[in-house]
Amino acid sequence: MNYLSLLPGSADSDAIIREHCRRRDWVNQDKKGFLRYRNPALQLAKYPARHVDCSGETVIIGQADEVDDHARLLITENLKAFMPWRKGPFSVFGIDIDAEWRSERKWQRLIPALPDLSNKVIADIGCNNGYYMFRMTAGKPRLVIGFEPSVQHYYCFKALNSMARCPSLDIDLLGVEHLPLFAACFDVVFLMGVIYHRPSPVDTLRDILTALKPGGSLILESQAIPGELPIALFPEETYAKVPGTYFVPTGPCLVNWLKKAGYIDIDLFCSHPMSSSEQRRTEWMSFESYEDYIDRNDRTLTVEGYPAPWRVFVRGQKKA
Repeated sequence: MNYLSLLPGSADSDAIIREHCRRRDWVNQDKKGFLRYRNPALQLAKYPARHVDCSGETVIIGQADEVDDHARLLITENLKAFMPWRKGPFSVFGIDIDAEWRSERKWQRLIPALPDLSNKVIADIGCNNGYYMFRMTAGKPRLVIGFEPSVQHYYCFKALNSMARCPSLDIDLLGVEHLPLFAACFDVVFLMGVIYHRPSPVDTLRDILTALKPGGSLILESQAIPGELPIALFPEETYAKVPGTYFVPTGPCLVNWLKKAGYIDIDLFCSHPMSSSEQRRTEWMSFESYEDYIDRNDRTLTVEGYPAPWRVFVRGQKKA
């Protein structure tokens, strides 16, 4: 829990420690569901990489000539234990991991709106395997904390960073609901692919505002429906076969959420329709993907008959 010393005094350190220890004790149980990911992470930690490059589209951790063929087979086997890989691409000792999402495209869209990350304290909420955290290292942040309650994604990041050894990156088994413990802690918060899973999105945005330092920035990316009216879809059960989806906003609706939550200087800087060129099945994610979520007879609709998804990108600021 090295990150605590880098947070300001406004953090509720005692409560963070208690929650961290509770979650640590939970995940350290010798149960099959935890060992399934913990053991591969421990095996991969035996292979620290000499060459790490997070500046390009593919996060490179180690080159092929750093390990022999036997080690590469073992590394591949342990990396595959974290399937399905949702975010990427990665290259680990020459092993190319083609994830479901072409996450490098999303990062490219973010670049024009990114604030200065140099020496900043940053939170990536719902960080998954940490692809975007690794990409942030090119900006030389002081600290990036990944909030990730999923055991699979938590250990996947731990495995990757045990090999990459990026000292500015850390992760904890926390969720967006723990942000009130981090009052005025972060210069930048990333919230990508999360807000539509929250039953009260404006309250979530207010919690993030509390966690931002004065003048801090929120970078938000969300699934959306097309349209110019400030409305949100509330699906009956699933949206594009995904359970746990509450409100799917239009871009203008998302902007209004930020306004009502108290943000200023709000900018919807990118929006685009989703497609199977960006989210698809691969060798590393062999389950259903975008093509399976869309009506085969009408590509403008999901299988449930709702408008097919777009992605929207918004930046907002906390008043200085």
